Amino acid sequence: MPVTGQRVVRRALGRRLTRLRTASGMSRRDVVEARLGISEPTLHRIETGKVPVTGANVRALCWLYGADQGITDALADLALGTSQQEWWDASPVIPEWFKLYVGLEASASRMFGYDGEVVPGELQTPEYARAVFGAEQPADVEVAERHINLRMQRQRTLFARTPPIRLVTVLGEGALIRPVGGEQVMKGQIEHLRRLSRQETVDIRVLPFSVGAHAAMAGAFRILEFDDPDDPDVVYLESHVGALYLEEQAEVDEYRRIFDLIARDSVPVAEFGESWTGPA
Repeated sequence: MPVTGQRVVRRALGRRLTRLRTASGMSRRDVVEARLGISEPTLHRIETGKVPVTGANVRALCWLYGADQGITDALADLALGTSQQEWWDASPVIPEWFKLYVGLEASASRMFGYDGEVVPGELQTPEYARAVFGAEQPADVEVAERHINLRMQRQRTLFARTPPIRLVTVLGEGALIRPVGGEQVMKGQIEHLRRLSRQETVDIRVLPFSVGAHAAMAGAFRILEFDDPDDPDVVYLESHVGALYLEEQAEVDEYRRIFDLIARDSVPVAEFGESWTGPA
């Protein structure tokens, strides 16, 4: 089974407990008035996956909601994972807002992504990643190198999974033409993309400039899908200082529609400029 990380387990447990409370007809205020020793702010943080949860609190809530013993035991076991760290949870280098994404990525069954300007981290070579981080002119070169090593570790985690993740990525042509790191780095990066795309569950595509205007011109995004119906699909949008996680069904469906449009106009990376290996 893929690893998930404590933040993803908290997210899943919170949703299950919320559903049980709603089904019982109880409000958060009703729970507080039952005097279980759980305040309304704490219950809110539990249900939104913000804090670790004890098995005792889970059992108390399940008792209050009238859950059967099987559900109670399963959720109490799940609570153990809300404080169990994976490698990214303990890393001081990874921003807090990105740790949830790493956990989601590690547990997603399918991931669909678009990036028009840069090869995304999960597909980068070390040399390409080093050039990307170098362009940001980091004050601490050692910290930047640690970021690169962590990115490579994240790749190993992603592609070593059993069963493997289904990965479909559409890159803008500009991501392959821009000479990030120079000619040799880009040649190595493009060959790496072609090599990855030979895997049965990986599809890397290119959206040519010749397409003109396209549906994803608003910017990069990723869609993460999960087999567990209790773990809703997520759209991930990233900026330099934070990230946005969209979970509303209408929002996810709209991004799926956008992705389908650009995927239709794209070509496999193996077929894109077959005689072209990088910028001159």
